[in-house]
Amino acid sequence: QVQLVESGGGLVQAGGSLRLSCAASGRTFNNYAMGWFRQAPGKEREFVAAISWSGGITYYADSVKGRFTISRDNAKNTVYLQMNSLKPEDTAVYYCAAVNTIVVLTTPIGYKYWGQGTQVTVSS
Repeated sequence: QVQLVESGGGLVQAGGSLRLSCAASGRTFNNYAMGWFRQAPGKEREFVAAISWSGGITYYADSVKGRFTISRDNAKNTVYLQMNSLKPEDTAVYYCAAVNTIVVLTTPIGYKYWGQGTQVTVSS
């Protein structure tokens, strides 16, 4: 069992930055690929970014490429999402997810563990 707790969300003006953190506990963190997803009201959960267990492989949704950066610190059992140049359309609840695999997944269905989410609101 893996427990995930997100933090770092909040209200920010367009063009601003936020850094989300996801702290993991329970199992060996560095065996898990990690992902960030988001869900806006009335919309399906969508992929944002993902990172391999080693941190050597990353994937991004086209909508955030060049603005968001995913990273991880296995010594701290934490994965991060640095979000720059935020836009109002980035407003959503952001979730981190974990799966025990060497394959980096970009769809929600493959992830086994989920955090409770953190709200990000970008004002125009």
